[in-house]
Amino acid sequence: MNTPAPEKHRFVIVPHRPYARVLLAVGLALWLASLVAVWMVASERAAPGLGQLRQELRLASERATRSEDVARQLRQNVATLRRSDQISRAANTELQATLAEREEEVSALRADVAFYERLVGATGQRRGLSVHEAVFAPESGGTWRYTVTLTQNLNRGAISKGEARLSVEGVSEGRLVNLGWQELLQKPDASGQPFSFRYFQQLEGSVMLPEGFTPQRVRVQLRSDGSTVEQAFPWEARAPRGD
Repeated sequence: MNTPAPEKHRFVIVPHRPYARVLLAVGLALWLASLVAVWMVASERAAPGLGQLRQELRLASERATRSEDVARQLRQNVATLRRSDQISRAANTELQATLAEREEEVSALRADVAFYERLVGATGQRRGLSVHEAVFAPESGGTWRYTVTLTQNLNRGAISKGEARLSVEGVSEGRLVNLGWQELLQKPDASGQPFSFRYFQQLEGSVMLPEGFTPQRVRVQLRSDGSTVEQAFPWEARAPRGD
């Protein structure tokens, strides 16, 4: 029997190249760098002003941000100034209204002083029972508050007694209308308002005027000791006096 010959081992000899990998890596890096350079050159040729445009865009964005900040601050300043102006205007309006009220009060007080001086002064004109004034002030319920001042200084020791009635003349729907005492009070059986005084007295009350009626003149009728005194005054409306 034949014995097989032992298998011979084959060896391959490979040359040793220690710089091959390094050269490959360097070549790959150079290839990538060439691609980047080609892209940059192509971009520059395709859009030669792209870099400058990017710089200008950045600068414009910064200016826009600063402008927005300035505009925001200006808007806030304008709002503050408007609010301050509103407060100043409101305060000025209130001050003027208060001043007008005080001037009206002073004027009324001066008129009262002059009235009292004429009434009780030594040089005042002596007059019998008469009406000094009749004024009206609007009320919240749509009525009118009247104040009628009666005087007499002819006989300082005497007491004047009697009753007073009012009537108002005006225009309604283009016609002259006279509203009597009962119509003003809306009471068909209303009697006159009594008075009793030595020197003067103020009669007060409320009357109702019809809707659409424009008053023009008021008449005051006084009945005392069998005699009648009647005086007419232009309609005078005043704002109610404050306390």
